[in-house]
Amino acid sequence: MAPHEKAALLVFVASYAALAAGHLFSFKINRTGIALLGAILMVTVGGFSPHQALLSVNFPTLITLYALMILSGQLWLAGFFTWAAQRISAALDRPKVFLFQLMVVSALLSAFLINDVVCLAFTPVVTLSVLRKGLNPLPFLIGLALAANIGAAATPIGNPQNIMVSAMAGLHFSQYLLWSLPPTLLSLAAAFGLTWHLGRKDLKASRAPRAVDEAFPGLDRRETAKGLALFGIVVVLFFTPLPRDLVMLSAAGVLLLSRRISSTDLLGRVDYSILTLFTGLFIIVGGLRGTAFPAMALQTLQSWGIDLHNPYLLGLVTAAFSNLMSNAATVMLLAKTLSLQNTDTAMVLALANSFAGNLLIIGSIANLIVAEQAARYGVEIRFRTFARYGLPVTAVSLAILLFWIWLKMRWA
Repeated sequence: MAPHEKAALLVFVASYAALAAGHLFSFKINRTGIALLGAILMVTVGGFSPHQALLSVNFPTLITLYALMILSGQLWLAGFFTWAAQRISAALDRPKVFLFQLMVVSALLSAFLINDVVCLAFTPVVTLSVLRKGLNPLPFLIGLALAANIGAAATPIGNPQNIMVSAMAGLHFSQYLLWSLPPTLLSLAAAFGLTWHLGRKDLKASRAPRAVDEAFPGLDRRETAKGLALFGIVVVLFFTPLPRDLVMLSAAGVLLLSRRISSTDLLGRVDYSILTLFTGLFIIVGGLRGTAFPAMALQTLQSWGIDLHNPYLLGLVTAAFSNLMSNAATVMLLAKTLSLQNTDTAMVLALANSFAGNLLIIGSIANLIVAEQAARYGVEIRFRTFARYGLPVTAVSLAILLFWIWLKMRWA
């Protein structure tokens, strides 16, 4: 390899090692900062020109994600998420029914609105409601996170990784939905059964709710109706040939025209850190693709009998890597290395990545949001406690996915 290719490889390896660790020595830099720093180094020392860096960024993915954050933010500010969580909490007299409703609604909303937003909105209301009822919140909060991750797998807009995979593979909304629904629905059913089985004997709360001065958004019926109606139109347009990113961006523009919600508040709901993370990863992986290393690595793996074009191996490798070095970084690497023109390859990558988010508490941002929000009320979701639920749920979900792949290959 040429010197600049060796430099690019070094930047890539260092960046991904830091992303896997989640920190860089004693510096107060998170994964977003690491991705941005890696992108800067790829341009300055990796022989990747600014023009090449710009071309490596998949803008339809970023535009779709940006617009979806605005749409989700509008429903948050309108009080829709708080209202939905409060309505579900009315079933707390029947804990099994409450858990079922919570997981179904969480999965459904996460399929169309970013799962991080759903967890952020639901966790405070669910935690307080459950504690006030004298119940242990852990099975319900973990169930909320598990369902959000599974539900996000159902559509190409459920999480940032799905947005990227579907955009790069050119998957139509209906095409994605038809492939993903059977394994997603079965995984959700299994997750509910396992969560209830593991948590039903430990439903009594061990502590009272911590007093927290909480201000939940009140329900604005007009803005909620406006947001839901507009989102319904967007979903319908997804089934047309219109570009998905432009449809969502146009809808976001309409929401900015509001007499009740200021554009400052609405744009404040956008997570620019996530957008920066993805931009940095696009450039880091793009810089590596300009070298001979990806082809050499694939040839080496194939010589060892590891063919990532095999959907079974791809599913397992994706799940493992997603927990070793973050789900976004894994999808970015594999999506840029493999050809996503094959629908099965793209779908396995998307679903295995989403399901793997349930393995450990650090497996997805949604899990961490639930843990951090619950801690404000004195509820600690420990690593081991989450894994007690997450390990079997992930194992069953991946088994369902692999079985679905087998069925599709047999029918082909």
